Amino acid sequence: MTDIKHPETFHGLPVLTLPGPGAQGSDPLPAADSVAWRLESAWHLTFAELWRYFVGAVDTTKVRALLIGPWGREDYGSFAPVVEALAAHADRFPALKALFLADVVSEECELSWLEMADITPVLEAFGSLEELTVRGCGDAFDDGTKLGLRPVRHTSLKRLRFESGGLPSEVVRAVGASELPALEHLELWLGVPEFGGDAGVEDLAPLLSGASFPALRHLGLQNSEIQDEIAAAVASAPVVAQLESLCLAMGTLGDEGVEALLSGQPLTHLTSLDLHHHFAGEALVDRLRNLLGPDRVNCEVGEVAYWDPDDDEFRYVAVSE
Repeated sequence: MTDIKHPETFHGLPVLTLPGPGAQGSDPLPAADSVAWRLESAWHLTFAELWRYFVGAVDTTKVRALLIGPWGREDYGSFAPVVEALAAHADRFPALKALFLADVVSEECELSWLEMADITPVLEAFGSLEELTVRGCGDAFDDGTKLGLRPVRHTSLKRLRFESGGLPSEVVRAVGASELPALEHLELWLGVPEFGGDAGVEDLAPLLSGASFPALRHLGLQNSEIQDEIAAAVASAPVVAQLESLCLAMGTLGDEGVEALLSGQPLTHLTSLDLHHHFAGEALVDRLRNLLGPDRVNCEVGEVAYWDPDDDEFRYVAVSE
């Protein structure tokens, strides 16, 4: 999980990892609404035990933000029991606005090993949720345990972010089929087929149409092996006109994709165009930067990934395993 770190803040609050029961020298717990609570299972504590301690020690009616960290005591099984615990206790979190599933970095577990689950029950249970981040791959081990989502209607969600080295196409389609009238920020790390990322441009059509999310102002379609195809589709996509920022970073974007952006619809209304980790030639990138105007927009087109320009097979996404 390259460059992925634990957030120090979440939903505008400092992140605090909950000290486990009996932790030596722990300070008194802060007010429940003053921090974003992070739960991290230890070798001597199962997630179920940690969860029981959390809901007993903290006034959960005032918790505004929650991050689920490592949930396996010795290894990482399915995330389903965590989803079940959250959904079953949703009535105890009336103030919850932000949720992170799961705040785990490579030193703890590789992204492709995070055996996620269907996270639909979380969205169905927390109707006031405004921000949801999901980290994990599809079915990397072909064992039936994978990230899932069904189309939902949710009137409060403003930010939705999937960090994945392989985002299943059915999840991408479910996002596009969902009713999210308040959604302002959508970010999808599409990943690679080896880790379950089988989405194609056709799966993105509802997102690109502009009809799905009327409030959308940021769209990230990134970390993909088909980044050139995505750029070509974005170049004529109706949704672009309503955006303030666009991210096509972290993937295998090359000359073909940048040329499509240059010859497509105007992008000069964007305040940010993020193409970092790209494989395009310097001359094309300079043309794009000059077209957008570096003094008026934040055109992040630096960080060329190291590769052999004579061999496309050396192109790679920023985050896979």
